[in-house]
Amino acid sequence: MNGIGTLTLANGTTYSGELVGTSSAKGEVVFFTGMTGYQEVLTDPSYRGQILVFTYPLIGQYGIAHDEAESNQIQVAGVIVQTLAQNGARTDFADWLAEADIPVLTGVDTRALVHQLRSSGDQMGSIEADVLHDEKRHQTGIASVSVQTMKTYELENADGHIVCLDYGVKKSMIEALLARGMRVTVVPFDTEASAIKRLQPDGLLFSNGPGNPDQLEPFLLEIKQLAMDYPTLGICMGHQIIAKAFGCQITKQHHGHRGANHPVRHLASGRVFMTSQNHGYVVEAESVAASELVTAYEHINDGSIEGLIHPSQPIMTVQFHPEANPGPTEAMVVFDQFVASVLSQEVAHVG
Repeated sequence: MNGIGTLTLANGTTYSGELVGTSSAKGEVVFFTGMTGYQEVLTDPSYRGQILVFTYPLIGQYGIAHDEAESNQIQVAGVIVQTLAQNGARTDFADWLAEADIPVLTGVDTRALVHQLRSSGDQMGSIEADVLHDEKRHQTGIASVSVQTMKTYELENADGHIVCLDYGVKKSMIEALLARGMRVTVVPFDTEASAIKRLQPDGLLFSNGPGNPDQLEPFLLEIKQLAMDYPTLGICMGHQIIAKAFGCQITKQHHGHRGANHPVRHLASGRVFMTSQNHGYVVEAESVAASELVTAYEHINDGSIEGLIHPSQPIMTVQFHPEANPGPTEAMVVFDQFVASVLSQEVAHVG
């Protein structure tokens, strides 16, 4: 059922369009700047409960393929586009969203909306519809995207075993480790350190996930101890919580980094990666000097912290998504570094 719908931001600004679907939605309104990859983004658990605005004017033009999803469901609360494509090349994009009961507001002046978010910052908003809310969609937080029970991805003749603490892990992260000869066991986010040690991992992955890293405050002591005991990689949310565990401070960004075109510099080598990112929080640069970690990567555009390493332990973190491959694939070297540290038990550095 289509009709007139309205997006209302927390500051009172409204944007009208055609509402495709029968649901309403509430969530943090954020924008994504990539031209492609909409299916991967919408199924990324890091976007759980958010209303996602696409800056590219036509979305859905090449349909979807279920084996390219980053999780087993659409994670966003709502979608806002300038033009919604119909009759995609494989499976129809609009039908896919409708089957999941995800409201889409199309015909919106997304240029003006993104300008508002850049000026005023990411904020809560709602897509209004003349039906009852689906309360499940408003469930947010890591608990809603983490696995409930342990899941192992077996690999014949594996060279090592990685345990992933699941804050909303993407399928492509697991695939990147499997491709490098690692068996992977994904465990719930609140798994106790003693249970993780019984799995006898060779390394740990602290995954991406949605929301504020403060929600993991009760686990920081165990997170730090685990990171000190095993070669460790933290990605996005994992980067932030490891940073917090080792004494860094986290702050909310004005409008976040979300897109597939963010340039990141590796400080030791000077190499620049074009990266995919999705985060609304960032490590405070001033706090790193007082922590046990040192800066490894920085964002070229705004100088924000994009990665950290421990000076003497095989611990590394990145704020960006090395598995996302926004065209270039050079950031995948992060997984090569991590696996090298697992196999050698030494800190690996990009050269």
